[in-house]
Amino acid sequence: MTSSNGSPFLSVILPVLNEAETVTRQLMALRVFRERGAELVLVDGGSSDGTPALAAPEVDQLIVSARGRAMQMNAGALASQGQVLLFLHADTALPLAADDLIRRAITTGACWGRFDVRIDGRQPLLRVVERMMNWRSRLTGIATGDQAIFVRREVFETVGGYPELPLMEDIALSKRLKRLARPACLRQRVVTSARRWQKHGVLRTILLMWCLRARYFLGADPQQLAILYGYAPRQR
Repeated sequence: MTSSNGSPFLSVILPVLNEAETVTRQLMALRVFRERGAELVLVDGGSSDGTPALAAPEVDQLIVSARGRAMQMNAGALASQGQVLLFLHADTALPLAADDLIRRAITTGACWGRFDVRIDGRQPLLRVVERMMNWRSRLTGIATGDQAIFVRREVFETVGGYPELPLMEDIALSKRLKRLARPACLRQRVVTSARRWQKHGVLRTILLMWCLRARYFLGADPQQLAILYGYAPRQR
């Protein structure tokens, strides 16, 4: 899965922070894509639990950047070689044919897209959450990071990459990309962890996310929203 000039078709960019408990399992699952020619770029935001050492044998590039998912993904994009960039959260698993599905979407005219999502928890309310996420994304053309956003490199560069926000960076990128084209909404599902819903309770997390999203669209400061979400302010 390489181009005529030897560069990979797909670069998978994985931002991580203190993921020692899960990173090895995640990277083993991604090995099949490397075997088919995809590049895997892991961007560590300053882990203190040994994540980089665990990850190093299973990636093509390991980068350390300033903490912050948007900054980490931008750093990974800059270092990567692929024609198409796939941004994958550390707690999200791709379908086995993800690389082929992305290739088909891109070669038939898409300049960016995302997958439908399934949440791996058993609570019935999570089925409602995932259906609403997929339906809302298809209706609005806005994708979330949980849905594994992919984009042609030149398009990502044209829109200036991820806005370096502490929260809602995926929404902000989607808005930029949507000005150029609507996304390819692939119905095959990535599987994302339910850990953030389980940590604080499903209903409470749903209400919090609705509130944060509404405040963001009304112009609230993303830094303050990040603090409400539970992110510690980044040290400068």
